[in-house]
Amino acid sequence: MVTSSLKRFVHPDLLHGSIFKAIVLFTLPLFVSYIFQQLYNAADTVIIGRLLDDNALVSIGACTALYELLVGFGIGFGNGLSIVAAKAFGAGEVEKLKKITAASIVITIFVTVFIMILTAFGLKPIMVLLKTPADRLNEAYSYISVITQFCGVLFAYNLFAGMLRAIGNSFVPLLFLIFSSVLNVILDFAFIKATGSIRGAAIATVIAQFVSGLLCLIYIFCAAKILVPSFKHFSFDSSLYKDLIGQGLSMAFMGAIVHSGTVILQSAINSLDQMIIAGHLCARKIFTLTNIPIITLGLAASTFVSQNYGAGQIERIRKGVRISIFITIVWTFLLFLPAWFLTEDLIKFITNSTNPILLDYAKKYILFTLPFYLVLGGLIVIRNALQGFGQKILPLISSVIELAGKITFTCLIIPKLGKWGVILCEPLIWCVMLVQLLTVYLRLIRGNSCTPSPEPQAKNPAE
Repeated sequence: MVTSSLKRFVHPDLLHGSIFKAIVLFTLPLFVSYIFQQLYNAADTVIIGRLLDDNALVSIGACTALYELLVGFGIGFGNGLSIVAAKAFGAGEVEKLKKITAASIVITIFVTVFIMILTAFGLKPIMVLLKTPADRLNEAYSYISVITQFCGVLFAYNLFAGMLRAIGNSFVPLLFLIFSSVLNVILDFAFIKATGSIRGAAIATVIAQFVSGLLCLIYIFCAAKILVPSFKHFSFDSSLYKDLIGQGLSMAFMGAIVHSGTVILQSAINSLDQMIIAGHLCARKIFTLTNIPIITLGLAASTFVSQNYGAGQIERIRKGVRISIFITIVWTFLLFLPAWFLTEDLIKFITNSTNPILLDYAKKYILFTLPFYLVLGGLIVIRNALQGFGQKILPLISSVIELAGKITFTCLIIPKLGKWGVILCEPLIWCVMLVQLLTVYLRLIRGNSCTPSPEPQAKNPAE
Protein backbone atom coordinates (compact mmCIF):
# COMPACT_ATOMS: atom_id res chain seq x y z
CA MET A 1 0.00 0.00 0.00
CA VAL A 2 1.32 3.45 -0.94
CA THR A 3 2.02 5.60 2.13
CA SER A 4 0.71 9.16 2.42
CA SER A 5 4.26 10.56 2.29
CA LEU A 6 4.95 8.69 -0.95
CA LYS A 7 1.66 9.99 -2.36
CA ARG A 8 2.77 13.54 -1.61
CA PHE A 9 6.04 12.86 -3.41
CA VAL A 10 4.35 11.28 -6.42
CA HIS A 11 1.63 13.97 -6.53
CA PRO A 12 3.03 17.13 -4.89
CA ASP A 13 0.28 19.72 -4.35
CA LEU A 14 1.27 22.84 -6.28
CA LEU A 15 -1.83 24.76 -5.17
CA HIS A 16 -1.48 24.64 -1.39
CA GLY A 17 1.14 24.72 1.37
CA SER A 18 4.88 25.34 1.16
CA ILE A 19 5.87 26.71 -2.25
CA PHE A 20 9.53 25.70 -1.93
CA LYS A 21 8.63 22.14 -0.98
CA ALA A 22 6.05 21.83 -3.76
CA ILE A 23 8.44 23.10 -6.43
CA VAL A 24 11.33 20.91 -5.25
CA LEU A 25 9.17 17.77 -5.01
CA PHE A 26 7.73 18.41 -8.46
CA THR A 27 11.13 19.26 -9.99
CA LEU A 28 13.12 16.31 -8.62
CA PRO A 29 11.41 13.66 -10.78
CA LEU A 30 11.57 16.05 -13.74
CA PHE A 31 15.29 16.51 -13.09
CA VAL A 32 16.04 12.79 -13.07
CA SER A 33 13.65 12.23 -15.97
CA TYR A 34 15.37 14.88 -18.07
CA ILE A 35 18.77 13.35 -17.28
CA PHE A 36 17.63 10.01 -18.61
CA GLN A 37 16.00 11.62 -21.65
CA GLN A 38 19.30 13.32 -22.49
CA LEU A 39 21.15 10.07 -21.82
CA TYR A 40 19.41 8.59 -24.87
CA ASN A 41 21.67 10.64 -27.14
CA ALA A 42 24.60 10.97 -24.71
CA ALA A 43 24.72 7.18 -24.38
CA ASP A 44 24.92 6.95 -28.16
CA THR A 45 27.93 9.28 -28.09
CA VAL A 46 29.78 7.42 -25.33
CA ILE A 47 29.15 3.95 -26.76
CA ILE A 48 29.97 5.03 -30.32
CA GLY A 49 33.23 6.56 -29.05
CA ARG A 50 34.19 3.15 -27.68
CA LEU A 51 32.84 0.78 -30.31
CA LEU A 52 33.63 2.84 -33.41
CA ASP A 53 36.06 5.77 -33.89
CA ASP A 54 36.54 9.56 -33.94
CA ASN A 55 35.08 9.74 -37.46
CA ALA A 56 31.83 8.26 -36.18
CA LEU A 57 31.79 10.96 -33.47
CA VAL A 58 32.19 13.59 -36.19
CA SER A 59 29.16 12.11 -37.99
CA ILE A 60 27.06 12.29 -34.83
CA GLY A 61 28.32 15.79 -34.08
CA ALA A 62 27.43 17.01 -37.57
CA CYS A 63 23.74 16.16 -37.07
CA THR A 64 23.43 16.83 -33.32
CA ALA A 65 21.82 20.23 -33.86
CA LEU A 66 19.11 18.63 -36.02
CA TYR A 67 18.47 16.02 -33.32
CA GLU A 68 18.22 18.76 -30.68
CA LEU A 69 15.86 20.69 -32.97
CA LEU A 70 13.49 17.73 -33.16
CA VAL A 71 13.69 17.03 -29.43
CA GLY A 72 13.18 20.71 -28.62
CA PHE A 73 10.09 20.82 -30.85
CA GLY A 74 8.65 17.64 -29.32
CA ILE A 75 9.24 18.67 -25.72
CA GLY A 76 7.95 22.18 -26.37
CA PHE A 77 4.79 20.92 -28.07
CA GLY A 78 4.01 18.46 -25.30
CA ASN A 79 4.61 21.08 -22.61
CA GLY A 80 2.41 23.58 -24.43
CA LEU A 81 -0.51 21.15 -24.47
CA SER A 82 0.07 20.29 -20.80
CA ILE A 83 -0.10 23.97 -19.79
CA VAL A 84 -3.70 24.15 -21.02
CA ALA A 85 -4.45 20.91 -19.16
CA ALA A 86 -2.81 22.17 -15.94
CA LYS A 87 -4.92 25.33 -16.00
CA ALA A 88 -8.11 23.25 -16.32
CA PHE A 89 -6.94 20.98 -13.49
CA GLY A 90 -6.19 23.98 -11.25
CA ALA A 91 -9.70 25.29 -11.90
CA GLY A 92 -11.23 21.87 -11.10
CA GLU A 93 -12.72 21.41 -14.60
CA VAL A 94 -12.56 17.62 -15.00
CA GLU A 95 -14.73 17.36 -18.13
CA LYS A 96 -12.68 20.01 -19.86
CA LEU A 97 -9.49 18.17 -18.85
CA LYS A 98 -10.74 15.04 -20.64
CA LYS A 99 -11.61 17.08 -23.74
CA ILE A 100 -8.12 18.59 -23.66
CA THR A 101 -6.58 15.11 -23.57
CA ALA A 102 -8.70 13.96 -26.52
CA ALA A 103 -7.93 17.05 -28.61
CA SER A 104 -4.21 16.81 -27.74
CA ILE A 105 -4.06 13.26 -29.09
CA VAL A 106 -5.66 14.30 -32.39
CA ILE A 107 -3.40 17.33 -32.79
CA THR A 108 -0.26 15.32 -31.99
CA ILE A 109 -1.11 12.75 -34.67
CA PHE A 110 -1.45 15.46 -37.33
CA VAL A 111 1.79 17.17 -36.25
CA THR A 112 3.65 13.84 -36.31
CA VAL A 113 2.52 13.05 -39.85
CA PHE A 114 3.51 16.54 -41.01
CA ILE A 115 7.02 16.27 -39.52
CA MET A 116 7.52 12.81 -41.03
CA ILE A 117 6.58 14.02 -44.53
CA LEU A 118 8.68 17.15 -44.21
CA THR A 119 11.83 15.32 -43.13
CA ALA A 120 11.37 12.50 -45.62
CA PHE A 121 11.89 14.95 -48.49
CA GLY A 122 13.91 17.77 -46.95
CA LEU A 123 16.35 16.26 -44.47
CA LYS A 124 19.33 15.50 -46.72
CA PRO A 125 19.23 18.86 -48.57
CA ILE A 126 19.21 20.60 -45.19
CA MET A 127 22.28 18.62 -44.10
CA VAL A 128 24.09 19.64 -47.29
CA LEU A 129 23.06 23.25 -46.71
CA LEU A 130 24.52 23.02 -43.20
CA LYS A 131 27.91 22.12 -44.67
CA THR A 132 28.00 18.63 -43.24
CA PRO A 133 31.45 17.23 -44.21
CA ALA A 134 31.00 15.38 -47.51
CA ASP A 135 32.80 12.27 -46.28
CA ARG A 136 30.48 12.09 -43.25
CA LEU A 137 27.17 13.03 -44.92
CA ASN A 138 25.81 9.55 -45.65
CA GLU A 139 26.73 8.19 -42.23
CA ALA A 140 25.22 11.18 -40.43
CA TYR A 141 22.06 10.88 -42.56
CA SER A 142 21.75 7.17 -41.74
CA TYR A 143 21.48 8.14 -38.07
CA ILE A 144 19.22 11.20 -38.09
CA SER A 145 16.82 9.87 -40.76
CA VAL A 146 15.80 6.98 -38.50
CA ILE A 147 15.12 9.40 -35.63
CA THR A 148 13.00 11.74 -37.76
CA GLN A 149 10.93 9.06 -39.47
CA PHE A 150 9.95 7.62 -36.10
CA CYS A 151 9.49 10.99 -34.38
CA GLY A 152 5.98 9.89 -33.36
CA VAL A 153 7.39 7.85 -30.47
CA LEU A 154 9.17 10.93 -29.12
CA PHE A 155 6.04 13.08 -29.45
CA ALA A 156 3.85 10.40 -27.85
CA TYR A 157 6.03 10.14 -24.75
CA ASN A 158 6.15 13.91 -24.31
CA LEU A 159 2.36 14.16 -24.75
CA PHE A 160 1.52 11.49 -22.18
CA ALA A 161 4.22 12.55 -19.73
CA GLY A 162 3.10 16.18 -20.09
CA MET A 163 -0.50 15.29 -19.28
CA LEU A 164 0.60 13.42 -16.16
CA ARG A 165 2.69 16.42 -15.08
CA ALA A 166 -0.32 18.68 -15.66
CA ILE A 167 -2.14 16.90 -12.83
CA GLY A 168 0.94 17.06 -10.59
CA ASN A 169 2.45 13.64 -11.34
CA SER A 170 6.05 14.02 -12.50
CA PHE A 171 7.21 10.83 -10.75
CA VAL A 172 5.62 8.05 -12.80
CA PRO A 173 6.94 9.27 -16.19
CA LEU A 174 10.37 9.23 -14.55
CA LEU A 175 10.11 5.55 -13.63
CA PHE A 176 9.22 4.59 -17.18
CA LEU A 177 11.96 6.78 -18.63
CA ILE A 178 14.59 5.21 -16.34
CA PHE A 179 13.54 1.77 -17.53
CA SER A 180 13.64 2.74 -21.21
CA SER A 181 16.99 4.53 -20.79
CA VAL A 182 18.59 1.38 -19.40
CA LEU A 183 16.99 -0.51 -22.27
CA ASN A 184 18.48 2.02 -24.70
CA VAL A 185 22.01 1.40 -23.43
CA ILE A 186 21.59 -2.37 -23.78
CA LEU A 187 20.14 -1.99 -27.28
CA ASP A 188 22.91 0.46 -28.24
CA PHE A 189 25.56 -2.18 -27.68
CA ALA A 190 23.52 -4.81 -29.51
CA PHE A 191 22.54 -2.76 -32.57
CA ILE A 192 25.84 -0.85 -33.02
CA LYS A 193 27.73 -4.14 -32.97
CA ALA A 194 25.19 -5.74 -35.32
CA THR A 195 25.20 -2.89 -37.87
CA GLY A 196 28.78 -1.71 -37.38
CA SER A 197 27.56 1.87 -37.76
CA ILE A 198 25.85 4.73 -35.92
CA ARG A 199 22.53 3.77 -37.53
CA GLY A 200 22.26 1.01 -34.93
CA ALA A 201 22.24 3.64 -32.17
CA ALA A 202 19.29 5.41 -33.81
CA ILE A 203 17.30 2.16 -34.01
CA ALA A 204 17.98 1.51 -30.31
CA THR A 205 16.84 5.03 -29.39
CA VAL A 206 13.54 4.69 -31.28
CA ILE A 207 12.70 1.33 -29.67
CA ALA A 208 13.47 2.61 -26.17
CA GLN A 209 11.41 5.78 -26.69
CA PHE A 210 8.49 3.69 -27.92
CA VAL A 211 8.59 1.62 -24.72
CA SER A 212 8.54 4.72 -22.47
CA GLY A 213 5.56 6.19 -24.32
CA LEU A 214 3.64 2.91 -24.23
CA LEU A 215 4.18 2.52 -20.49
CA CYS A 216 2.89 6.06 -19.86
CA LEU A 217 -0.23 5.33 -21.90
CA ILE A 218 -0.93 2.10 -20.01
CA TYR A 219 -0.51 3.90 -16.67
CA ILE A 220 -2.95 6.65 -17.66
CA PHE A 221 -5.63 4.11 -18.55
CA CYS A 222 -5.08 2.16 -15.32
CA ALA A 223 -4.34 4.80 -12.66
CA ALA A 224 -4.97 8.31 -14.00
CA LYS A 225 -8.53 8.00 -15.25
CA ILE A 226 -9.10 11.73 -14.74
CA LEU A 227 -7.22 12.08 -18.05
CA VAL A 228 -8.96 9.28 -19.97
CA PRO A 229 -11.46 10.64 -22.51
CA SER A 230 -14.53 8.85 -23.78
CA PHE A 231 -15.85 9.03 -27.34
CA LYS A 232 -17.91 12.15 -26.62
CA HIS A 233 -14.81 14.09 -25.54
CA PHE A 234 -13.40 13.86 -29.08
CA SER A 235 -16.13 16.15 -30.41
CA PHE A 236 -14.64 19.18 -32.16
CA ASP A 237 -14.49 22.37 -30.09
CA SER A 238 -13.02 25.16 -32.20
CA SER A 239 -12.07 27.41 -29.28
CA LEU A 240 -10.37 24.55 -27.42
CA TYR A 241 -8.44 23.42 -30.51
CA LYS A 242 -7.42 27.01 -31.16
CA ASP A 243 -6.12 27.34 -27.60
CA LEU A 244 -4.26 24.02 -27.69
CA ILE A 245 -2.73 24.55 -31.12
CA GLY A 246 -1.77 28.10 -30.20
CA GLN A 247 -0.16 27.11 -26.89
CA GLY A 248 1.40 23.89 -28.22
CA LEU A 249 2.84 25.45 -31.35
CA SER A 250 3.94 28.53 -29.42
CA MET A 251 6.15 26.44 -27.13
CA ALA A 252 7.14 24.09 -29.94
CA PHE A 253 8.14 26.94 -32.22
CA MET A 254 9.97 28.57 -29.35
CA GLY A 255 12.03 25.41 -29.00
CA ALA A 256 12.28 25.06 -32.77
CA ILE A 257 13.39 28.67 -33.26
CA VAL A 258 16.01 28.31 -30.53
CA HIS A 259 17.32 25.11 -32.05
CA SER A 260 17.03 26.47 -35.59
CA GLY A 261 19.55 29.06 -34.47
CA THR A 262 21.69 26.21 -33.21
CA VAL A 263 21.29 24.42 -36.55
CA ILE A 264 22.42 27.58 -38.37
CA LEU A 265 25.30 27.89 -35.92
CA GLN A 266 26.16 24.26 -36.69
CA SER A 267 26.80 25.24 -40.32
CA ALA A 268 29.57 27.58 -39.11
CA ILE A 269 30.95 24.93 -36.77
CA ASN A 270 30.96 22.34 -39.58
CA SER A 271 33.29 24.63 -41.56
CA LEU A 272 35.92 24.47 -38.80
CA ASP A 273 38.38 21.68 -37.98
CA GLN A 274 36.69 18.26 -37.74
CA MET A 275 38.06 17.77 -34.23
CA ILE A 276 36.35 21.02 -33.21
CA ILE A 277 33.08 19.51 -34.49
CA ALA A 278 33.65 16.48 -32.25
CA GLY A 279 34.76 18.73 -29.37
CA HIS A 280 31.64 20.86 -29.73
CA LEU A 281 29.50 17.72 -29.64
CA CYS A 282 31.12 16.71 -26.35
CA ALA A 283 30.92 20.21 -24.84
CA ARG A 284 27.22 20.47 -25.74
CA LYS A 285 26.55 17.12 -24.06
CA ILE A 286 28.18 18.36 -20.84
CA PHE A 287 26.38 21.72 -21.14
CA THR A 288 23.06 19.94 -21.59
CA LEU A 289 23.59 17.64 -18.60
CA THR A 290 24.73 20.40 -16.22
CA ASN A 291 21.87 22.60 -17.41
CA ILE A 292 19.20 20.03 -16.56
CA PRO A 293 18.31 21.48 -13.10
CA ILE A 294 17.71 24.87 -14.75
CA ILE A 295 15.62 23.39 -17.59
CA THR A 296 13.51 21.28 -15.23
CA LEU A 297 12.93 24.18 -12.85
CA GLY A 298 11.64 26.06 -15.87
CA LEU A 299 9.29 23.19 -16.74
CA ALA A 300 8.14 23.02 -13.12
CA ALA A 301 7.56 26.79 -13.15
CA SER A 302 5.27 26.54 -16.19
CA THR A 303 3.09 23.89 -14.51
CA PHE A 304 3.17 25.70 -11.15
CA VAL A 305 2.15 29.00 -12.74
CA SER A 306 -0.55 27.50 -14.97
CA GLN A 307 -2.21 25.58 -12.10
CA ASN A 308 -2.13 28.59 -9.78
CA TYR A 309 -3.22 30.95 -12.55
CA GLY A 310 -6.23 28.70 -13.12
CA ALA A 311 -6.91 28.94 -9.38
CA GLY A 312 -6.41 32.74 -9.36
CA GLN A 313 -3.43 32.73 -6.96
CA ILE A 314 -1.21 35.48 -8.36
CA GLU A 315 0.81 36.18 -5.21
CA ARG A 316 1.68 32.49 -4.94
CA ILE A 317 2.92 32.65 -8.54
CA ARG A 318 5.14 35.63 -7.75
CA LYS A 319 6.76 33.80 -4.83
CA GLY A 320 7.17 30.58 -6.81
CA VAL A 321 9.05 32.32 -9.62
CA ARG A 322 11.41 34.01 -7.14
CA ILE A 323 12.13 30.70 -5.39
CA SER A 324 12.79 28.93 -8.72
CA ILE A 325 15.30 31.58 -9.81
CA PHE A 326 17.05 31.40 -6.42
CA ILE A 327 17.49 27.63 -6.82
CA THR A 328 19.11 28.09 -10.26
CA ILE A 329 21.58 30.57 -8.74
CA VAL A 330 22.53 28.11 -5.99
CA TRP A 331 23.02 25.35 -8.57
CA THR A 332 25.35 27.51 -10.66
CA PHE A 333 27.62 28.25 -7.68
CA LEU A 334 27.70 24.55 -6.78
CA LEU A 335 29.11 23.79 -10.25
CA PHE A 336 32.02 26.23 -10.16
CA LEU A 337 34.60 24.24 -8.14
CA PRO A 338 34.02 20.76 -9.68
CA ALA A 339 34.14 22.29 -13.17
CA TRP A 340 37.72 23.53 -12.80
CA PHE A 341 39.04 20.14 -11.67
CA LEU A 342 36.87 17.56 -13.46
CA THR A 343 36.05 19.00 -16.89
CA GLU A 344 38.99 17.55 -18.82
CA ASP A 345 38.56 14.07 -17.32
CA LEU A 346 34.85 14.18 -18.16
CA ILE A 347 35.61 15.13 -21.77
CA LYS A 348 38.04 12.21 -22.08
CA PHE A 349 35.47 9.84 -20.58
CA ILE A 350 32.73 10.90 -23.00
CA THR A 351 34.84 10.91 -26.16
CA ASN A 352 37.49 8.32 -25.31
CA SER A 353 39.81 10.67 -27.24
CA THR A 354 43.16 12.29 -26.45
CA ASN A 355 43.16 14.61 -29.46
CA PRO A 356 44.52 17.96 -28.15
CA ILE A 357 42.34 20.11 -30.45
CA LEU A 358 39.17 18.32 -29.32
CA LEU A 359 40.08 18.50 -25.62
CA ASP A 360 41.18 22.16 -25.72
CA TYR A 361 38.05 23.41 -27.49
CA ALA A 362 35.59 21.46 -25.32
CA LYS A 363 37.26 22.63 -22.09
CA LYS A 364 37.32 26.30 -23.15
CA TYR A 365 33.65 26.14 -24.17
CA ILE A 366 32.50 24.68 -20.86
CA LEU A 367 34.54 26.90 -18.52
CA PHE A 368 33.60 30.11 -20.33
CA THR A 369 29.89 29.28 -20.54
CA LEU A 370 29.41 28.15 -16.92
CA PRO A 371 29.29 31.61 -15.20
CA PHE A 372 26.55 32.65 -17.61
CA TYR A 373 24.26 29.99 -16.10
CA LEU A 374 23.38 32.80 -13.66
CA VAL A 375 21.77 34.60 -16.60
CA LEU A 376 20.37 31.46 -18.22
CA GLY A 377 18.55 30.39 -15.03
CA GLY A 378 16.51 33.58 -14.79
CA LEU A 379 15.86 33.52 -18.52
CA ILE A 380 14.45 29.97 -18.56
CA VAL A 381 12.32 30.31 -15.41
CA ILE A 382 10.78 33.60 -16.50
CA ARG A 383 10.10 32.41 -20.05
CA ASN A 384 8.35 29.29 -18.77
CA ALA A 385 6.40 31.35 -16.23
CA LEU A 386 5.12 33.56 -19.05
CA GLN A 387 3.99 30.46 -20.91
CA GLY A 388 2.27 29.26 -17.74
CA PHE A 389 0.25 32.48 -17.84
CA GLY A 390 -0.92 31.43 -21.31
CA GLN A 391 1.26 33.94 -23.12
CA LYS A 392 1.91 32.74 -26.68
CA ILE A 393 3.67 35.58 -28.49
CA LEU A 394 5.78 37.41 -25.89
CA PRO A 395 7.98 34.39 -24.97
CA LEU A 396 8.51 33.78 -28.68
CA ILE A 397 10.17 37.18 -29.03
CA SER A 398 13.09 36.00 -26.89
CA SER A 399 13.53 33.03 -29.22
CA VAL A 400 13.55 35.35 -32.23
CA ILE A 401 16.24 37.42 -30.49
CA GLU A 402 18.29 34.26 -30.02
CA LEU A 403 17.81 33.22 -33.64
CA ALA A 404 18.85 36.67 -34.91
CA GLY A 405 21.90 36.61 -32.66
CA LYS A 406 23.03 33.20 -33.90
CA ILE A 407 22.58 34.22 -37.52
CA THR A 408 24.71 37.32 -36.84
CA PHE A 409 27.46 35.25 -35.22
CA THR A 410 27.34 32.66 -38.01
CA CYS A 411 27.60 35.21 -40.82
CA LEU A 412 29.81 37.91 -39.32
CA ILE A 413 31.66 36.91 -36.16
CA ILE A 414 32.61 33.22 -36.36
CA PRO A 415 34.32 33.66 -39.80
CA LYS A 416 36.62 36.19 -38.10
CA LEU A 417 37.05 34.75 -34.58
CA GLY A 418 36.75 31.04 -35.40
CA LYS A 419 36.17 28.81 -32.38
CA TRP A 420 36.03 31.76 -29.99
CA GLY A 421 33.13 33.15 -31.99
CA VAL A 422 31.24 29.91 -31.27
CA ILE A 423 32.12 30.04 -27.56
CA LEU A 424 31.04 33.68 -27.16
CA CYS A 425 27.81 33.33 -29.11
CA GLU A 426 25.19 31.98 -26.71
CA PRO A 427 26.29 33.61 -23.41
CA LEU A 428 26.15 37.10 -24.94
CA ILE A 429 22.75 36.43 -26.52
CA TRP A 430 21.36 35.15 -23.19
CA CYS A 431 22.08 38.54 -21.58
CA VAL A 432 19.99 40.36 -24.19
CA MET A 433 17.15 37.82 -23.89
CA LEU A 434 16.99 38.12 -20.10
CA VAL A 435 16.51 41.88 -20.25
CA GLN A 436 13.57 41.50 -22.66
CA LEU A 437 11.90 38.68 -20.70
CA LEU A 438 12.32 40.34 -17.31
CA THR A 439 10.72 43.54 -18.63
CA VAL A 440 7.74 41.60 -19.99
CA TYR A 441 7.30 39.52 -16.83
CA LEU A 442 7.36 42.48 -14.44
CA ARG A 443 4.81 44.31 -16.57
CA LEU A 444 2.54 41.24 -16.66
CA ILE A 445 2.74 40.44 -12.94
CA ARG A 446 1.97 44.05 -12.02
CA GLY A 447 -1.01 44.02 -14.36
CA ASN A 448 -2.64 41.15 -12.48
CA SER A 449 -4.36 41.56 -9.14
CA CYS A 450 -2.05 40.67 -6.27
CA THR A 451 -4.91 40.10 -3.84
CA PRO A 452 -4.72 36.49 -2.60
CA SER A 453 -7.60 34.40 -3.91
CA PRO A 454 -9.54 31.82 -1.89
CA GLU A 455 -7.98 28.38 -1.77
CA PRO A 456 -9.10 26.38 -4.85
CA GLN A 457 -11.43 23.44 -4.44
CA ALA A 458 -9.76 21.13 -6.95
CA LYS A 459 -8.54 17.99 -5.22
CA ASN A 460 -5.27 16.23 -5.85
CA PRO A 461 -6.08 13.11 -7.94
CA ALA A 462 -3.87 11.03 -5.65
CA GLU A 463 -6.06 11.70 -2.64
